[in-house]
Amino acid sequence: MTDLKNIAPKEIIKGFHGRFVHTANNTLAWWEVKKGAVLPRHSHVHEQVTQVLEGSFQLTVEDQTYICGPGKILVIPPDVTHEGIALTDCKIFDLFAPSRPEYTNNKD
Repeated sequence: MTDLKNIAPKEIIKGFHGRFVHTANNTLAWWEVKKGAVLPRHSHVHEQVTQVLEGSFQLTVEDQTYICGPGKILVIPPDVTHEGIALTDCKIFDLFAPSRPEYTNNKD
């Protein structure tokens, strides 16, 4: 069993502090994101499922822009470009498949 409060957050991108749990096939990421923090345009081989738990996050997937908030779930297929900005302070949950071992916690 893992207790999230015992996982030290790590800043992966300026303003994006994550706590990560890795399985053989997935990475689960809980983010605390500061208002105004920018997710640069990028893509990766991982399928990504994003859910904003608190706050508001603008996410552009290819050329479609979404305002993501509580209760909304967005699936980003592998190798699809995306970028975003935190419109407010946010808490975001991401699921990545396959796992992302490059996302490690400070204790790792």
